[in-house]
Amino acid sequence: MVYQVFSIVVFGSIVNEGYVNRLDETQEHCIFNRNRNACNYGITVGVLAFLSCLLYLALDAYFPQISSVKDRKKAVLSDIGVSAFWAFLWFVGFCFLTNQWQASKEEDNPMNEGGDAARAAITFSFFSIFTWGFLTFLAFRRLRDITFQEEYNTLFPNSPSLLNEEDATDAVGTYQQPPPADAFDTETQGYQTQNY
Repeated sequence: MVYQVFSIVVFGSIVNEGYVNRLDETQEHCIFNRNRNACNYGITVGVLAFLSCLLYLALDAYFPQISSVKDRKKAVLSDIGVSAFWAFLWFVGFCFLTNQWQASKEEDNPMNEGGDAARAAITFSFFSIFTWGFLTFLAFRRLRDITFQEEYNTLFPNSPSLLNEEDATDAVGTYQQPPPADAFDTETQGYQTQNY
């Protein structure tokens, strides 16, 4: 959820305060060195990252209902690819926005309007690199578990699934072995009843 908030901060900062104009102009320009591509990149990456977050949030909610290990593996592989891709795009965005912010001239923005918004967009682009990288790491861990499940199913084809814990407890968890036949035999164990 943090990555969604970060993407909202990036594109929201640029949309709200990312365009300024000089006192003698009426047309607004991008605060990042008057480079419209910098603002467009920040907005586009922020919005698309937010939408892909929603897509994979829906996939995570649906994931326990996927019964096939191969389908689960495909879903996790796509999660790895998308997360790594967004980590890369956020890295490019951080470098691009930082470079354009450093190249900005004071005469283009004499009243220093939108400076906090520009710094917020740069900062949260930087944080997004690590959050998407962490999502990639979590997806790799999930892939490892699924690969283990696939190997387990190959070795023990008639055993219950390890990934679906409810099925495993229903199939195995309710079974108990009966006690030995002589466990309650009072004569062999020397148990005597007490009369009060």
